Order: sequence, then structure tokens, then C-alpha cells
Amino acid sequence: MEPYNLTGALEFLLLGLSDDPDLQPILFVLFLLIYLLTVLGNMLIILAISSDSHLHSPMYFFLCSLSLSDMGFSSTTVPKMLINMQTHSKTITYAACLSQVSFFFLFGCMDNLLLTVMAYDRWVAICHPLHYQVILNPGLCRRLVLVSFFISLMDSQVHWLMVSQLTFCTNKEIPHFFCDVPELLKLACSDTSISNIVIFLIGIIGGFLPVSGIFYSYYKIISSIFRVPSLHGKYKAFSTCGSHLSVVCLFYGTGLGVYLSSSVPNSSRESVVASVMYTMVVPMINPFIYSLRNRDIKKALQKIVKIT
Repeated sequence: MEPYNLTGALEFLLLGLSDDPDLQPILFVLFLLIYLLTVLGNMLIILAISSDSHLHSPMYFFLCSLSLSDMGFSSTTVPKMLINMQTHSKTITYAACLSQVSFFFLFGCMDNLLLTVMAYDRWVAICHPLHYQVILNPGLCRRLVLVSFFISLMDSQVHWLMVSQLTFCTNKEIPHFFCDVPELLKLACSDTSISNIVIFLIGIIGGFLPVSGIFYSYYKIISSIFRVPSLHGKYKAFSTCGSHLSVVCLFYGTGLGVYLSSSVPNSSRESVVASVMYTMVVPMINPFIYSLRNRDIKKALQKIVKIT
């Protein structure tokens, strides 16, 4: 096949989740509801934290940042999929595809790093409670979020650069609902061996280091909790980590599902289903996990409801 000239006219076809026309309206309503719940839930978390002075602490500052990142992560892929369903079109331009790749890795990596920062926050809160406000002062909190953002930006630009260097053939069908990098590499006519190595190395570094940080934080937390004499004290200490631990398991569990399904040959359908969980369901559930398990968030949300 002849390589395709990369110009502004190049378009890809996003095959989506199903070709069944009778199923499209159902999927559209379902994913629209998921997206609206995601935006509404995360916006309420941000509004509750910003409006209540009692929530102006490091933990809630990081939670607010995570909510912003979750909205961006979901907004990178879902609106385009909904538009394609509504217009009965499967096309996405080359420029839009590159933008999706860039923002997908920006917000995905941001979520990854913020969960690590939040694990560090729980470690300091439980193991060094008397020095919590001193260690995690506002300046350090802002720097941790900014460093997470710039690392995520570099990660996204590396992936953007790799995809922009690819040459594509006449086959431009992507068996996915967004521009997934592994699928784009499969479509490329040019040699992708270096790109595959780079993605593998970035995945190892970007996955291993944050997960190691989370494991180490929880190792110190559990060690500290076991030294608490009373059962009530142990429960109270560990309950402050419950929401974060639930989100961590959900995020990395679905992320692992995406990785395993994409690495198996001829498993495009399984990869799409895993990606739905990763990119849509997780950002939607996160606000509910934090609001249902956190009394302070509940009180702040109740105040907002009373005001309205």
C-alpha cells in the first residue's frame, strides 16, 4: 500500500462500539447520561470545596485538582463520540486525532500522578499528624500539582510527537471510539519499532514509579495503623484512606484491563469495552466515592443545595 500524504485532508474513521443502527440511540443516551453525571459530579465537588472554608486543606485541594483532571479526561473522548453518533458520521480529522492523543495522555497521566500525591497526603496525615499542615503547606501543595501537570504535559507531547511522525496507508479505520495510540501504530505504514519501545519505556516508568509511591505510602500507613492500640483508633485512621484506596483500585484496575486487552491480538472489542470503563465510568464514579464516604463533603453539598 502506498503511504498516505499527511495533509489537512487526511481523516480517520472511528468505528466505535457497535455498527447496529438500532443500538446507536440507546448507546447515545447511555453515554450522554454518563458524561453529564461526570461533569455534574465533579463540578459539585469543586464547588463544594471552593465554597466551604473548612475544606481548604491539602487533601481537598488535591481532590479538587483530581476532579478537574477527571472532567478533562472524559471530555477528551466522549463529546466527539456523541457527536459522531448523533450525526451518523464516523470521521475524525488528522488534527483532531492528534489533539485527542495529546489531551488523553495529559489528563490520564495527571490522574495517575495526582493519585500518587494524594497517597503521600494520606501518609503525612496519618503518620505525622502534628506536622501535617507544616509539611503540606500551601506552597508545597501548589508545587506538587504544578510538577504533576508539567510531567503530564511532557508525556502527552512525547506521544503527540510520535504519532505526528507516522505515515499512514489507505486503511484509516480505527476499531475504537477515539484515537487510541496502539491502534494508530497498527495502521501506520512506517516503521513503528522505535515508537513501540518508547511507549513501553514510558509505560513502565509512568506506571511503575507512581504505583511504587502509592504502595510505599500505604506500607507506611498500615505500619502506623498497626501500632494504634485501640480497634476504634485503627478503624478511624484507616477510614480516612478508604475513598482514595477505592479510587486507586478502580483507576489502576481498569487501566490494567485496557493494557492487557490491547496487548492481546484480535481483541479490539475487549479493548473498547475496557476503555469505556477507564475513560467514562471511572471519572463518573470518583465524585460519588468521595461524596458518599466523606462527611465534610456531604455537609458542604447540603449547604449548596439549601442555598439553591
